Amino acid sequence: MAGVDGGSSNPDVLNDVSSGASSGVSDGVLSVAARFNGPPGSGNGGYVAGLLSQQLSGRAPGVGCATVTLRQPPPLERSLRLAGESAGGLGLYDGDALVAEVAAAEEALVEAFEPVDPVSFELAAESSAAFFPGRGAEHPYPTCFVCGTERAEGDGLRLFPGLLPQRPGTTACAWVPDVSLADGENTYVRPEFVWAALDCPGGWTALATREPVLLLGRMTARIDALPYAGDRCVVMGRLLGQEGRKLRTATTLYDGDGRVAAHAEAVWIAPRTG
Repeated sequence: MAGVDGGSSNPDVLNDVSSGASSGVSDGVLSVAARFNGPPGSGNGGYVAGLLSQQLSGRAPGVGCATVTLRQPPPLERSLRLAGESAGGLGLYDGDALVAEVAAAEEALVEAFEPVDPVSFELAAESSAAFFPGRGAEHPYPTCFVCGTERAEGDGLRLFPGLLPQRPGTTACAWVPDVSLADGENTYVRPEFVWAALDCPGGWTALATREPVLLLGRMTARIDALPYAGDRCVVMGRLLGQEGRKLRTATTLYDGDGRVAAHAEAVWIAPRTG
């Protein structure tokens, strides 16, 4: 994970942060439930990024795209402080330590998004079953909320991105969102779970080909539409490039009608070895 590189020295703590059924946000404090872990003992990066993006949207209506930078693994079941930053974004703090930052995404970056071309739901399911490299002992985080093979149906997302043999550096997985992921007032999947679904399918494009372990460093996402619980969705991932220990990926979520529901680009960090 990218190390802490500073932040506002005297942040203004927010006193009016809207809460949500699954967000654990209240009075400027955010808590990540243990269910939503990524690596053991820390929150799934995409899920936490999704929670933060909603706080920015609530503070600045009309912000449809966001960039979240993770400075250290988000701790679980701990009261984390939300604070306003000088540039108009938000910081998430564990005591005085900066855990993550969220800001409106750069317009040029979002305009340059290119969705990963889809495959059919059936082919995505077949690829997941046949070519997901994380089955067995090869999975670095088998209890991950998003891609963990040890998570039960209805508990984790169970997204198992399979490499497409005919498309190097590209993964596909089928996803039928569980009803527990939907908003309490309707059947749409909540935004934090869309962000989560855009997380690991990108990382596996690199884990399967180059690096044994990766941590999410930065994620920029745009949500065009929320899929319904029970939709036959497809999540695509593509490796965009690598520079040293940093790898860039793209992910695209297609809804049950085959439309682009959301897209993200991310920077992943390979931990130093030795």
